[in-house]
Amino acid sequence: MAKIASAETPTKTDHRQLTMRPRSTVTMKEVSTAKRPKFGAAKKKLSKLDANKPKKPPTAFFYFLEDFRKEFREQNPDVKSMREIGKACGEKWKIMAYEEKVQYYDVATEKRAKFEKALVDYVKKKENGEYDKFDDDPEYDE
Repeated sequence: MAKIASAETPTKTDHRQLTMRPRSTVTMKEVSTAKRPKFGAAKKKLSKLDANKPKKPPTAFFYFLEDFRKEFREQNPDVKSMREIGKACGEKWKIMAYEEKVQYYDVATEKRAKFEKALVDYVKKKENGEYDKFDDDPEYDE
């Protein structure tokens, strides 16, 4: 049984006292999996995507990326990894002067203006009810 501790000796827990504790009927594996939701169950349901809605245009960097990939592949045909191409592109973009980037910003600005105009037209048509006939399509209801 447990010994009475004096001031000189440190207290020790008797091994038999530890084995007499009540144990849980749930194993550790069950506890860890019960608290976490499953990977697929944690995803939210996506709302309906409208096929008529205009898509946002890419940024200036992505227009630069298109041109850079072509040049990089011509100069380095042995490099096939998109990771390496992306790293090289990012490094070049960082060191480029604003004057070199202006052409890509201009393209992106033009595309953005077209997108905003198309979005305004889309909203007007949506408010007028031109796209309402597609809302009741049972194929997209889920």
